[in-house]
Amino acid sequence: MLKHLNNPIVLETHGGYGKLFDACYRDVVQGVVIEKDDQKISWLVQQRPTWSVYQADSVSAVSDGIGAHLPVNFVDCDPYGDPWSTISAFFQSERPRVEQLIIVVNDGLRQKLNISGGWSVKSLRDAVEIFGNDLQASYLQVCRWQMERIAAQADYTVSRFVGYYCGFNDQMTHYGAVLAGKGS
Repeated sequence: MLKHLNNPIVLETHGGYGKLFDACYRDVVQGVVIEKDDQKISWLVQQRPTWSVYQADSVSAVSDGIGAHLPVNFVDCDPYGDPWSTISAFFQSERPRVEQLIIVVNDGLRQKLNISGGWSVKSLRDAVEIFGNDLQASYLQVCRWQMERIAAQADYTVSRFVGYYCGFNDQMTHYGAVLAGKGS
């Protein structure tokens, strides 16, 4: 997905120990990374001398506009479960809107959907009305629908969406979206 951009400016919502940075973002000059954990944040500061590094709860920080000093055009959302609150916070926050935006997600909700159904996930209750309670079976379709709905609130449309199930028993979902901003 990085290949869609000439000059990626990354917002990594959950930095972890920076393994994705080493694998994908090492050549990215400007970016923002958020992480809650003390030990991880110390590592991220050393790893990314040209990036803005914040120790905070990701949803709150993104909602408050962390990273709005840069025209972020690539969002990497990798929470330990539900990504939709972070994605929603990004689109609802005050920040520069770019013509083309890429969002990549490591989504851990599929296991929970298998166990308790869509009604148990607050961020997917609207999807239950459209797709029914068994969201696990059609989760990639649900993810595209959800991305289109949330992005539209900030005048973006999904021009490309790709994804696949992965992890133990396909309980994880990886997907990415290329979004076009209004007027692009």
